[in-house]
Amino acid sequence: QVQLVESGGGLVQAGDSLTLSCAASGRAFSSYTGGWFRQAPGKEREFVAATSASGRGSYVASSVKGRFTISRDNAKNTVTLQMSSLKPDDTAVYYCVASTNGVYYGPLEGHYQYWGQGTQVTVFS
Repeated sequence: QVQLVESGGGLVQAGDSLTLSCAASGRAFSSYTGGWFRQAPGKEREFVAATSASGRGSYVASSVKGRFTISRDNAKNTVTLQMSSLKPDDTAVYYCVASTNGVYYGPLEGHYQYWGQGTQVTVFS
């Protein structure tokens, strides 16, 4: 079992930067894919970014590419989402996810077995 706890959300102005962190429990996390999804009010949940177990592979959604960067530190069991040039459209609850398939880091929600409780990010103009 893996438990995921997000932190770092908050209220920021458009154009600002914010870093989200996900702390995972369990030694197995280093063999799992780690990533982020988000859900805005009234919208479906959408994939943001994910990284392979090793951290050598990653995939970032086109909607945030060039602004968001995902990374992980397996020694600390953490996955980090660095967000810059934030826009009001980035307002959402951001969820940390993990997949036991350590080589899949794509956007299919069903591949992710573990989900955090979410952290709110609000961007105002």
